[in-house]
Amino acid sequence: MTSNHSPAVDWQHWLERWDNQQTGYIPHREERFQAMFDVLEILLPENFVALDLACGPGAISKRLLERFPHARCVAIDLDPVLLAIGQGTLGHMNSRLRWVEADLTQDDWVEKLGESQFDAVLSTTALHWLPGGALLQVYRRLGELVRSGGVFLNGDSMPFPSHLAACSQLAKTLQTRQEKEAFETRGKENWQEWWQAIEQEPELNDLLTERQRRFGERHTDFEPILNVHEAGLHNAGFREVSTIWQRLDERVLLAVR
Repeated sequence: MTSNHSPAVDWQHWLERWDNQQTGYIPHREERFQAMFDVLEILLPENFVALDLACGPGAISKRLLERFPHARCVAIDLDPVLLAIGQGTLGHMNSRLRWVEADLTQDDWVEKLGESQFDAVLSTTALHWLPGGALLQVYRRLGELVRSGGVFLNGDSMPFPSHLAACSQLAKTLQTRQEKEAFETRGKENWQEWWQAIEQEPELNDLLTERQRRFGERHTDFEPILNVHEAGLHNAGFREVSTIWQRLDERVLLAVR
């Protein structure tokens, strides 16, 4: 993708603020990353190739390439602002990181990757934005992209199925309580406040306008239940699918091709 990062913007500042507000929603965020990377360490060779799916500003890519010095990564997203922050902060990490701008709901995103197969695909706090049909189509494409023996890891909110009503109530109540503690009691910046703040960066006006054109007011959490993810991955050809880390309905789902 073409670089849009301006030297007049303190990209590191915005990335740090992004990470900070994300931990308000997911206090075990770093633990979740580590659980995902432990899978890569145990199941993959040292020189693997990973795809950071719906990468945002590159939270996975940064941590993955720091932990695995012989790996390389492709990071794909549609959000021009978050991609600019990632590029402006991380660059290409000694030619081991490549950025791709594409829409996962469109058919051409796989062709834009410039790679035909990956050892690992990882995503966090992202795929809940996709409606069920689009999510299942992404999973079908991953069944083609991930090599035999490779892995897909999704760390996200995956609600309990409807027959587990008590579990669902527990998860929702504790999440509401935790967010109130983070954002009201401790005064952490939340998602909406972060975006309101970055809108004051004059250097980002064009990117923010483009972001508005692409997304409009589309901020819907579809959050397919766990069973939808499991069935979709099995149907896509993944032979093992299971939760390997969990905090109520926050999970890391592993699928082995």
